Amino acid sequence: MSKLPRRTFVKASMLAGAGVMLGGKAQAASDPTSGRRLIFDEQFRTIDWTVWEAGRKATTFDPGFYGRSAFSRSTGEEGFNPYAIVDDAATANGKALQISAKYIGREMSVPHYFGNQQPEFQWISGNLQTARGDGTIMKGWRTGYFETRMIFPKHPLTWPAFWLMNGRSILFPKTSIEIDVVEQKGFEPGNYGAYLHEWGEPGERHAEVGVKTPVDMTTQYCRYGVLVTETECRPYFEREPVIDPATGRPTIWPIGRAAEITANNDVFWPLVTLALRADIPYPDPLLAEHMETSMRVDYVKVYA
Repeated sequence: MSKLPRRTFVKASMLAGAGVMLGGKAQAASDPTSGRRLIFDEQFRTIDWTVWEAGRKATTFDPGFYGRSAFSRSTGEEGFNPYAIVDDAATANGKALQISAKYIGREMSVPHYFGNQQPEFQWISGNLQTARGDGTIMKGWRTGYFETRMIFPKHPLTWPAFWLMNGRSILFPKTSIEIDVVEQKGFEPGNYGAYLHEWGEPGERHAEVGVKTPVDMTTQYCRYGVLVTETECRPYFEREPVIDPATGRPTIWPIGRAAEITANNDVFWPLVTLALRADIPYPDPLLAEHMETSMRVDYVKVYA
């Protein structure tokens, strides 16, 4: 997830019912899975630790933590494990991945975490990813349609996300590519942001779009996706293109480093994260009902 401060989206994308408004006419949205084969289907009946790595973001450039919480390893931190498989009748198979955040409220000893001694940062939360800090990519793909189905918490600090990083960003972080399929603020249940970040010089660039959803994302599961081709990426909500409010057309972001990715045989690997924002005022007081919260993930799928 980006380290850039996030803005409240004044202009937001609107999804037009069953289609996308182009030139004043509703045109049926093309299902991004159409004509593609399901090549990765993680339904979280269990957490397969040969596929998923838990803990700080896989990187050699920074500590791998950001925001106000420490990402727990698979065995937990400070007596709390944020990862669980729970029963959930609203998912396809009756199970869901639950990632929680908990306020510890005392000095912590999480390795490499910058907030161990700061009361506002003494939180444990979770991050799962299909890559490791030594550069190992357990699952990654150059192109495809990447999708998750999630339900977010309603909370004054939560910052859940589904996002992609390129493989070389781990060991060769001078430049990197980050695609944020969805980043959501727990206090904005009807808005989220999607982003493309090409970090580092030469050629650093950033693109974003705000999405106003017709539903409350903290009360029901929704599908969030991105179609990545050889040269561009396109965000989707509920398998309909996200509309760029500046043009009224589907959002399409060219990938400036596309040739570099191809030349290096690079791939994109997914992350599922529950972080806590650090760029907003801390709750005063922090209410008891906000000291522990969670999000749920029905699945992560990739079509190619």
